[in-house]
Amino acid sequence: MGKRSMIGLEGVAGPVALTILAMISIQTGASIAKQLFPIVGASGATAMRLAFAAVILVLATRPWRGGLGWADWKRALPYGLVLGAMNLTFYNALKTLPIGIAVALEFTGPLAVALFASRRALDFAWIALAAAGLVVLLPITGAGGHVDPWGAMFALAAGLFWALYIVFGQKAGKDGAVRTVTLGTVIAAVLVAPVGIASAGAAMLTPAAIPLALGVAILSTALPYVLEMLAMTRLPAKTFGTLMSLEPAIGALSGLLLLGETLGLLQWGAIGAIVAASLGAALGAARPVAPADPA
Repeated sequence: MGKRSMIGLEGVAGPVALTILAMISIQTGASIAKQLFPIVGASGATAMRLAFAAVILVLATRPWRGGLGWADWKRALPYGLVLGAMNLTFYNALKTLPIGIAVALEFTGPLAVALFASRRALDFAWIALAAAGLVVLLPITGAGGHVDPWGAMFALAAGLFWALYIVFGQKAGKDGAVRTVTLGTVIAAVLVAPVGIASAGAAMLTPAAIPLALGVAILSTALPYVLEMLAMTRLPAKTFGTLMSLEPAIGALSGLLLLGETLGLLQWGAIGAIVAASLGAALGAARPVAPADPA
């Protein structure tokens, strides 16, 4: 039985489904991670998440099988550095911002990837619709409440790293997606560990924090990054980037259901526009499109 008949990864439906499942997993994990902040802080939660995820992925995938050399680490290094920076800045944004708003700000990164990779007028129409939804969703006019400037800065920085994550992930994942995720997560954990230890110290050993961190590691790193890697190496950069506009909606729903973070009707309408843009981009991917040059 071939790859196409098993899971459809060579078509559009498979990668799109993997991407959506990954986003749901990440945002559920983010809601759980916010419950860790009172114990270990944002940086400590990031370090614990990546450390646990690295151990899980190493044990599950055993990346040394088939040989593991410097070329493999070199290929995964940019991806891992960006992965660590993206997680650290996003969790620091979540300290003062609702998940839906933080993800909406962070989405400027994938939106930029989609914009720069687009070639057809219809692609720009979907991007414009998503951008219009973001303008309404973000309370920059005061209608949606105050946005903490430090939180916004961290979220925008996370967006920059998210854009680089897409670019480096597509390039590094072509020669072994699961191995790249494993090695990249190990690199990210090593990068963030000193920051987390300096910030949280012995609090990271608190018994109540460990099961929460383990759950976050699985939901927000180990599972979704493998799914995203499998998806992004099979979708054009513009399609993957625009499809990620579902993330603010999923984040807002996760914050509402798990943390009680509410949004106004206007903001939910904006989320609807973003979802429509994502669906339009996914449907557009059903037509043959040349993959974008990661460079």
